[in-house]
Amino acid sequence: MDQENKSGVTEFVLHGLSGPRELQLFYFAFFTLFNLSFIDVCLSTFATPKMIVDFLEEHRTISFEGCMAQIFFLHVFAGGEMMLLVAMAYDRYVAICRPLHYATIMSERRCTSLVVGSWLIGILHSVSQLVFTVNLPFCGPNQVDSFFCDLPLVIKLACTDTFTLEVLMLSDSGLIAMSSFVLLLVSYMVILVTVQRRSSAGMAKARATLTAHITVVTLFFGPCIFIYAWPFNNLPVDKVLSIFYTVFTPLLNPLIYTLRNKEVISAMQKLRHREVSS
Repeated sequence: MDQENKSGVTEFVLHGLSGPRELQLFYFAFFTLFNLSFIDVCLSTFATPKMIVDFLEEHRTISFEGCMAQIFFLHVFAGGEMMLLVAMAYDRYVAICRPLHYATIMSERRCTSLVVGSWLIGILHSVSQLVFTVNLPFCGPNQVDSFFCDLPLVIKLACTDTFTLEVLMLSDSGLIAMSSFVLLLVSYMVILVTVQRRSSAGMAKARATLTAHITVVTLFFGPCIFIYAWPFNNLPVDKVLSIFYTVFTPLLNPLIYTLRNKEVISAMQKLRHREVSS
């Protein structure tokens, strides 16, 4: 009887963050809209722990499964972040160009759809890249000139002609990167034209927000487009750019947005005055 009681539990109930239903909905919106920071953390840590360990190792290896996993997560997070940046640009466009309709257009359902859609596109993009790579024959050289497995470097090691696959990779990665970048540029140009026509205090705040967005977009898409625009030639600068957009840029994004926040700036100024006076 005692043995039956011990094996009778098949699941556990999580209380989560306790509170009324309204507070739970606030938690949902709060954590859903912070997906960019979450993706940034994932993008900056999918390969960094292995890189840090390799600093202390003489024989730096990674299993085939681990290599494929790095490729998968890289493209999931990178593709998801591209789509999320486009969604954020759309949110800024509605807030600045159609402020009276913002609450109606950017409803809770619309925001959730944009976030879920970003993740789904990232996953589909990654699977479409990986499905052709997993079954490639690798029987010759196995030296990857980088600190993580990236698709352009790995498929060059296959014991078969990979020209068609490289073209497909360029079409897939290049299309999602370039189309997102062009769409972001067009949307920000429209927003900037709208901002220039107005001179209120709200527009000044909007201009500051746009500056942060444009900085993040440039830092993220610049190295990414450079690497995947020339997949057929491995340039020495590619390794530096890989470190930049997989480690430094995702960590800089939250800092850039934070330093552009008016409340944060005010708090930092008060803290500085307090230190000076003391």
